[in-house]
Amino acid sequence: MNGKLSSGTTPHEADPPQASNLALSPEAAPPDTAMDDASGINFGPLPPFVPEFPVYIFYLGERKHDDPNLVTQSHLEILKSVLGSEEATNKSMVYSYHHGFSGFAAKLKPAEAEKLKKHPEVIILLENRKLGLQTTRTWDYLGQFSTPTSSKSLLHETNMGSGAIIGVIDSGIWSESGSFDDDGYGPIPKHWKGQCVSADQFSPADCNKKLIGAKYYIDGLNADLETSINSTTEYLSPRDHNGHGTQVSSTAAGSFVSNMTLLGLSSGSIMRGGAPKAHIAMYKACWDVEGGMCSVADVWKAFDEAIHDGVDVLSVSVGGSALKTLDVEIDIAIPALHAVNKGIPVVSPAGNEGSRSSSVINVSPWILTVAATTLDRSFSTLITLENNKTYLGQSLYTGPEISFTDVICTGDHSNVDQITKGKVIMHFSMGPVRPLTPDVVQKNGGIGLIYVRNPGDSRVECPVNFPCIYLDMEVGSELYTYIQTSSMKIKISPYKTIIGESVASKVAKSSARGPSSFSPAILKPDIAAPGLTLLTPRIPTDEDTREFVYSGTSMATPVIAGIVALLKISHPNWSPAVIKSALVTTAMKTDPYGERLTVDGGNYKVADAFDYGGGLVNLEKATDPGLVYDMDINDYIHYLCSQALYTDKKVSALTGNVNNKCPSSSSSILDLNVPSITIPDLKGTVNVTRTVTNVGRVKSVYKPVIEAPFGFNVVVSPKKLKFNKTRNKLAFTVTVSPGSHRVNTAFYFGSLTWSDKVHNVTIPISLRTRFIDNFFL
Repeated sequence: MNGKLSSGTTPHEADPPQASNLALSPEAAPPDTAMDDASGINFGPLPPFVPEFPVYIFYLGERKHDDPNLVTQSHLEILKSVLGSEEATNKSMVYSYHHGFSGFAAKLKPAEAEKLKKHPEVIILLENRKLGLQTTRTWDYLGQFSTPTSSKSLLHETNMGSGAIIGVIDSGIWSESGSFDDDGYGPIPKHWKGQCVSADQFSPADCNKKLIGAKYYIDGLNADLETSINSTTEYLSPRDHNGHGTQVSSTAAGSFVSNMTLLGLSSGSIMRGGAPKAHIAMYKACWDVEGGMCSVADVWKAFDEAIHDGVDVLSVSVGGSALKTLDVEIDIAIPALHAVNKGIPVVSPAGNEGSRSSSVINVSPWILTVAATTLDRSFSTLITLENNKTYLGQSLYTGPEISFTDVICTGDHSNVDQITKGKVIMHFSMGPVRPLTPDVVQKNGGIGLIYVRNPGDSRVECPVNFPCIYLDMEVGSELYTYIQTSSMKIKISPYKTIIGESVASKVAKSSARGPSSFSPAILKPDIAAPGLTLLTPRIPTDEDTREFVYSGTSMATPVIAGIVALLKISHPNWSPAVIKSALVTTAMKTDPYGERLTVDGGNYKVADAFDYGGGLVNLEKATDPGLVYDMDINDYIHYLCSQALYTDKKVSALTGNVNNKCPSSSSSILDLNVPSITIPDLKGTVNVTRTVTNVGRVKSVYKPVIEAPFGFNVVVSPKKLKFNKTRNKLAFTVTVSPGSHRVNTAFYFGSLTWSDKVHNVTIPISLRTRFIDNFFL
């Protein structure tokens, strides 16, 4: 319900002007550019479209009424206090947020928005922003085999997530996919209040006992676009046009699909989601514009209704740029806080702007922020020399074998039209130089393309029916030497899938890294999960089958969301913070084969806490963590107040409780009860406190094991934690000093583990000295 008044005159005489070409806010993506196709010359950015009446979001805190109609009416009255008439108010209102929290989105002139900001009930004014959308082998890799091998496995104990409802805020869903089959499902949970709406090529009949809810939200995005999205370019309904939402939903909770193949790829595999018997509710707030665009106003409305409908977990694979999120009040932080405060874990991506430091997004401590790793799977194409020496390159080439043919080596493509016909091009490219593309080689008669690049360099998208192969510099240089010294020809074979211990697991190059520049004392990301080359169902509108294979932290996010759903079923009384703690403190620093996780890219370093948080998720250990670091709304208030963004008035309005206020100025953000210790500006000795709750054996004794970061002194007190029936929650202090360090350092990493010889409860420690404040270290 958007809510409307009845009549009157309006100062908004005209709708925003319409134009024929879709233009986007510069916050959504890099501005469009004018380009001459022949020369490739960039003539500069086109002017961004600025709507006459931009959308603004007004956040009012917790609801003051249980009746959503009364909440909406209060929003209309607030808006009318500035616009002066019912007609203007009705035309201005975009959304009323009246279920999970109180607020509204409205189209206003900037001066009107500034005037409304001063209304006593308005806590926060936000400009509407545009956000971006950031499997078979996955679960075997994590030790959760499609057929549970033990009656004590988490998958078995939870009946594969039966009864849990995973809400997905994304680009919609293709309900006909086998991943959403409901054979063998029991009744829909009684606490469910949602619905499936009827709209463009979608009806309630498209839902079932698997897909139990489907809604869509577009008003916020359309209001800020020069040309509204219409049914010729999208489905104006929950139906997925982009494909992203279908992939995310199937990864989190897809039903079993047998004999999953991609032109022979992973033939015979069983595809399923993390909680294959959980229910799915889709909230479409992202649209097929520029590869996937979501308006903050629409995303907030999706949160609002998901909280009301009764979802148990929210998977939200959206986010903006780290440079655009230097404020806890924007994007998804506030509605996510309301969800978490009502017991709904919110799982979101770390972002795909890695591997730069401080590129992580979704950094609020109540959000479960996910990094992406590779799997123990490689799609490789065999290159064979005439002397039978072979090389494996990275490729998804599915075409016929290319018989022995000549290779031409080049570092540029200025004369490619003169040398390409009937040959394979071996192209050396360094750094950001624009590489030779497959279409150029094909256009000029080439029959294959081998890229030789550093692992950290970006890649060109390759079609699956053309041999387009990647080699790193070392292997490529060796192959080049053979060809140059012996004039050998090469043969290219179709790809094969390599699975298992021989394939190294890494933190994905694209996965965004910590620390958060906005709140560096809070470790982000929290956890890592497989997110590269996940095989998921495609929608019929996809252009070709290469779209089966998807990568990114938005794919790792539903992996964790599925696991969270299982934990919610296994431990219904656990809070979102306890679930996060269980995941972080039991995570692995190695892959499932015991090899240390490294980072994908050109620097070959061992991964650390800013790459993967606690580490790679270990779902069987997470169900029995021993000790947990719990938090509640008071801890989150502590965080908000520490950012100097919230006053006592704002805190009271946010929680709906006049007794909630900011803690004393002596409270340190370092004492926030997160399952990590991060000190970004250590100058002397600092005491950090944490409290752990025993969720394991009632009578147990834990002792600390400290792995101090290099050169630092770390001491824990007390030396034992003794739990019993009356003492299930105990505090401890960690004393940290710079030790041997006398200058500004980079971050060093270590850990603190509490062990009772059954459980090892580990939190990462990240320390940096800052004796002199400057702009660089």
